Amino acid sequence: MVKATIELPERENRTLNIVKGQHGFKNRDQALIFLIQEYEQSLEPELRPKYVKKLMQIDKQKGIPFKSIEELRKLTGE
Repeated sequence: MVKATIELPERENRTLNIVKGQHGFKNRDQALIFLIQEYEQSLEPELRPKYVKKLMQIDKQKGIPFKSIEELRKLTGE
């Protein structure tokens, strides 16, 4: 685990303390880790390696050719 010493402005420090209290964390380190993990989840999917891997798998799949929407609907059973 990496240790980091950071200086926070007063407002951000208060926000961190609020998150700590709302989620029942024992210290501000846990609150900061929580905030970082929440931010990570909100990143655009294309930035996540798991999403890129999924796209590569989809790209390798063979498609189904069709000439019109009606033909596609017949193929999909709609």
